[in-house]
Amino acid sequence: MADTTPTPVTIPAGGVELEGDLGIPADASGLVVFAHGSGSSRKSPRNNYVADVIRQHGVGTLLFDLLTEKEDETYETRFDIPLLVERLLAATEWLRSRDETRDLKIGYFGSSTGAAAALLAAAELGDETGAVVSRGGRVDLADERLSEVTAPTLFVVGGADEPVLSLNREAYEKLDCEKSLEVVPSAGHLFEGAGQLEAVADVAAEWFETHL
Repeated sequence: MADTTPTPVTIPAGGVELEGDLGIPADASGLVVFAHGSGSSRKSPRNNYVADVIRQHGVGTLLFDLLTEKEDETYETRFDIPLLVERLLAATEWLRSRDETRDLKIGYFGSSTGAAAALLAAAELGDETGAVVSRGGRVDLADERLSEVTAPTLFVVGGADEPVLSLNREAYEKLDCEKSLEVVPSAGHLFEGAGQLEAVADVAAEWFETHL
C-alpha cells in the first residue's frame, strides 16, 4: 500500500495560522476535513485512528486545529460555533486554492461540538459539500440550518450515550437529504469499548468512499 502518512501544513484563517496534517492517498477520490470537539485538536487519537481508516479507503484527510493555542485557553471560545464554522470554511477555501486538492470532493467529519460546525459549513456551501459524518455530535447546535444541508449525512451515536442519541434522533428528522443514523450498541460518548471506535471508523470510511 502506498504511504499516506500525513504531512504538516499551515492554514491561514482570518489573521491567524492554524496547524494541520494533510494526508492524500494516490488517486484519492475526495478529502475529509475533520472538525474536532471542544478541547480536542489535530492530535486527537480517536480522530487520527478514524482518519487512518478513511485514507485506507482511498480518501484524503485534513486534521487541523480549529483554534490557536491561545484561543483554546479560553473555555467559551471552544463553544463559539460561528468561529469554528469560519475556520472550517477557511480550511476548505485553502484546499480549493491548492493544485493537489482543488479538484477533490470535500466532506466533513465532525465530533461533539465540531459536528455542529461541520453541518453548518455544509449548509453554507450547499452542493459543494460531498458528504458529512457526525460522531457523537451535538447536532442540535446546528438546528436552525439542518434543513438546508444537501450533502449525504451520517449520524453515528453510541447506544449508551442517551442524551446525545435523543438529540441526534430529533435532528435526524429535520434533515432533508440522503441520510442514515447508525447506533453503536452499548457505546458511550467516546466509543471507548472494544471494537466500538473501529465500528465508527468503518461506517464513516464507507460513507465517504461511497459519496466522495
